[in-house]
Amino acid sequence: MTENSYAAAGVDTVAGDLAVELMKAAVSKTHGPNVLGGVGGFAGLFDVSFLTAYKRPLLATSTDGVGTKVAIAQALDKHDTIGQDLVGMVVDDIIVVGAKPIFMTDYIACGKVVPARIASIVEGIAKACSETGTALVGGETAEHPGLLGVDDYDVAGAAVGVVEGDAVLGAERVQHGDVVVAMASSGIHSNGFSLVRHILSSNNIGYTDHSNEFGGVVGEVLLEPTRLYTGPLVRLLEDPAVGGSVHSLSHVTGGGIAANLARVLPVGSWVELDRASWSPNSVFRVLSDLAGTSLESAEGTWNLGIGMFAVVAADAASSVVAKLEAEGIHSWVAGRVSTAPRDFTGFEQGAKGVDGGAVRLVGSYAS
Repeated sequence: MTENSYAAAGVDTVAGDLAVELMKAAVSKTHGPNVLGGVGGFAGLFDVSFLTAYKRPLLATSTDGVGTKVAIAQALDKHDTIGQDLVGMVVDDIIVVGAKPIFMTDYIACGKVVPARIASIVEGIAKACSETGTALVGGETAEHPGLLGVDDYDVAGAAVGVVEGDAVLGAERVQHGDVVVAMASSGIHSNGFSLVRHILSSNNIGYTDHSNEFGGVVGEVLLEPTRLYTGPLVRLLEDPAVGGSVHSLSHVTGGGIAANLARVLPVGSWVELDRASWSPNSVFRVLSDLAGTSLESAEGTWNLGIGMFAVVAADAASSVVAKLEAEGIHSWVAGRVSTAPRDFTGFEQGAKGVDGGAVRLVGSYAS
């Protein structure tokens, strides 16, 4: 090795090539006939000839990461679920506008390429892509020696979907009397982990510690992967009996419950979500107890048991709930939309630059 070689600088191109070989089979399983060129090209190719069947095809795109949840995966040296978190964060944003995802790319930055670790991450991404009907058409792994530690990495991704122009979901479809259907989360998903890590650190709790309160090894409980809603929601929207009754969807991510729902409601409308309609997952209760705070104080940080909302026509609410339950997603009616004039003091109004509706949570959580 020469003193000024790339390897001497900390970049191992051979390890990178091995990582690609290890992930190849998993990635290829996401490829249907629309994917051209296989794995390893400079760019992914996807045949979109099918778009000619659309009257006005609109492309939807989203990009995201997993945040500091990766710190827990790194601490446990467990990397097979973080890929599902990434797909959930990216693809479940696309379904919100009614778009069906078609392809995705990923990016992994690391301090050192450990082929088995990179392959495990990508295999998780590929598995979740398959579950959501999304082709994983490309990606990049970059070594950043000196910038990231040898066991450090971060993941990000972007996806593209398509929706017919007159089928876009959003606030403009929502009407007075519509019902808000909540869909259960699998846990913390991928938001608010900076707070989670702060709470654990303040209580001298390690990720590898076993905790009766958490119900197992702390880090393993926290790594519960993000629930994927896209597949069931695509099938729901394509159902001729009820699909047209879905007016808007909201993915509960950063910003919490009220803010994310407010983004998909029209200005002037409001919803009071009944806390008594659900019981937050036990992980949220344990963390709140450790922090010495209430569940209510975390409503703007964690999903507290709701990962997605659907705003639907009132006469279709029971059918929508039944179909989601049949897909394995526990769902329930959590509120109703009103456009009646009222004082919005105490409501969350719009979020992230959107002048949306107003939402607040009322009552007490079910035990």
